[in-house]
Amino acid sequence: MTPLDKPLRRELQVDDRLFTLTISPEGLKLVPKGHRNGIELAWVDLVNGDAALATALQASLGNTG
Repeated sequence: MTPLDKPLRRELQVDDRLFTLTISPEGLKLVPKGHRNGIELAWVDLVNGDAALATALQASLGNTG
């Protein structure tokens, strides 16, 4: 298995919108193409089952776009 030791970026299309998905040792980040802010999810939150809570908190703080 290849270790994830640096960020891996891929373009992703959802419906008619383009996003950049970054997978890093810290977690995931999904950002609309051409923007800097998006949704971030730490691996520890995903593993601990806090993914929905972390995403909802970011949305409530206005960090999603």
